[in-house]
Amino acid sequence: MKAVILDAASLGDDIDLSPLCNEVATLDVHAHSKPQECQARLQDADIAIVNKVQLDGELLSALPRLKLICVLATGTNNIDKAAAERHGIYVKNVNAYGTASVAQHTMMLMLALANRLPLYQRDVAAGRWDESPIFCLLDHRTLELAGKRLVIVGSGELGQAVARLAEAFSMDVVFAARPGNEANDARPSLVELSPSADILSLHCPLTEATRHLIDADLLSRMKSDALVINCARGGIVDERAVLAALRRGQLGGLGIDVLSQEPPREGLPLLDALSEPLNLIVTPHNAWISPEARANVVRLTAENLRAWAGTQG
Repeated sequence: MKAVILDAASLGDDIDLSPLCNEVATLDVHAHSKPQECQARLQDADIAIVNKVQLDGELLSALPRLKLICVLATGTNNIDKAAAERHGIYVKNVNAYGTASVAQHTMMLMLALANRLPLYQRDVAAGRWDESPIFCLLDHRTLELAGKRLVIVGSGELGQAVARLAEAFSMDVVFAARPGNEANDARPSLVELSPSADILSLHCPLTEATRHLIDADLLSRMKSDALVINCARGGIVDERAVLAALRRGQLGGLGIDVLSQEPPREGLPLLDALSEPLNLIVTPHNAWISPEARANVVRLTAENLRAWAGTQG
């Protein structure tokens, strides 16, 4: 069996790929692949291994030898799964590889925003502490996490891991009903919980039910000093709406690890706003990148290869 990795650079150059090599006869490794390069590179491949490269229906129809797609991530929205099914191509992803890494990153954003770190760092850099008539600066009201309500959207492994960490800070953790399934979920909806939320953290997939889940209407229901954290998918948050709320003091802080366009080659309003005196943090989709998490991706993908090979007789 021949396997081809189209975007190995997404794993970093410090991760051992030998577990994948051990499961296939041949492994071709490409750091990056442009759309126009994919067909030629996969032409004689039995297995495609990708992270974020798009494999659409037109491309899959041109690859009659392809039998398996292994996605080096949980989300499979870069794969035309309907087309894959029509062509008899199996699609396997990996789950729970970066739970500790993403949960840690979420708490980092939460703590930094709660303590108004972006604002105080700006003040210190500008020399305002030097000029203070007292020993400290206290211009920006901070948020003590103990006793505050954390509303989590997404009760899978990531959401549960964040909940455990938050409870160690004595927070009141509540899970919202799954968006789009509120009628069949005993938990309160996000709309119901939003007025009581001190912090809202997103750990759900991007679906039609969650696209722009955090919009101007929801933000208008929230406390003016509430924090919003998104380590899920960029499209879940209406970026223009949250930025407008932050600018007018309707939102206390915003921590974003994902954007609607990645990489943001043409720029986005949230990135432009980083130069403004706002309680805003944007990280480059790197919540998941601990070496341990990336090694887990390889290990789990190797397990997927082994399990699929076992079904091939």
